[in-house]
Amino acid sequence: MGEYTVAVVGATGAVGRMMISVLEERNFPVKELRLFASPKSKGLTVPFKGEEIEVEVLEETKSFKGIDIALFSAGGSRSLEYAPKFAEDGAIVIDNSSAWRMDPEVPLVVPEVNPHAISQYKKKGIIANPNCSTIQMVVALKPLHDVAKIKRIVVSTYQSVSGAGQKAIEELMDQIRAWCSGEALPPPKNLPKTIAFNCVPQIDVFLPNRYTKEEIKMVEETKKIMEDPMIRVTATTVRVPVFYGHAETVNIETEKKLTPESAIEILKKAPGVIVLDDPENKVYPLQIEVAGRDEVFVGRIREDFSIENGLNLWIVADNLRKGAATNAVQIAEVLIEKYL
Repeated sequence: MGEYTVAVVGATGAVGRMMISVLEERNFPVKELRLFASPKSKGLTVPFKGEEIEVEVLEETKSFKGIDIALFSAGGSRSLEYAPKFAEDGAIVIDNSSAWRMDPEVPLVVPEVNPHAISQYKKKGIIANPNCSTIQMVVALKPLHDVAKIKRIVVSTYQSVSGAGQKAIEELMDQIRAWCSGEALPPPKNLPKTIAFNCVPQIDVFLPNRYTKEEIKMVEETKKIMEDPMIRVTATTVRVPVFYGHAETVNIETEKKLTPESAIEILKKAPGVIVLDDPENKVYPLQIEVAGRDEVFVGRIREDFSIENGLNLWIVADNLRKGAATNAVQIAEVLIEKYL
């Protein structure tokens, strides 16, 4: 295996910084690391393997030649503008935004679920990283789908503020500090409503069908990643006052009967999944406990008595890691192992 020139675009954001950390943690074969961000990050440096790497201004860079792999976490508009430019200059782009996910010529990949889809990267030179909530759900559901064929999914999410970026993290911190000091809570700026001590049933904008864009992402992306357009999916996504880690209640209806015991055994053998399910001893996944981990954690596995073949699951993962940065780096690992 050779070494590669790797770029991180959006390097000073929460996900971008995590991408850099994960590259180092997993000892990805980086020959040279180039970091890009907006003009407000000009002159900043970010540590990587004992060095301080200076951030380049994306808008001021004329050529991206020499870059082998580019990890993007700079928002949809920048991805639409710059991902093709990186690809034209020879890089393979792994994009964390929603810009390319539903493009039929761009693979949407979770390595534990559909690694073979990476082979389609040559069509546009771009691979899409799915939505954070979709990633953790399909990692847990694909092994069950392979055995019992899932017909319908009903999911409600409990998503941390880090999913909305660094400014949302700071907004929650500021509101908590104000409350502890007896001051009035500052008004929301980066989230639609006050998030401290509150649950907000809106992530992203509302669409004409009364769903949010985040909810429709989960519906459409699940079908594409699972490669089964017949799965029926409905979602409700909620922002909760947690800093890191997304949780989900997931109800599935299957063609073949799955007992909770059989589902537990299947998931214990599934790649990237850890089962924490011992209700008598209050063992189940918690957001505060999975933060910093790369696996998807599943618990509260139980039968849905309201339908013939149904199960309920509680699925939790670190949204900045497996939900974004780690999944992107894992895609790059498969890419260099099998296709470069």
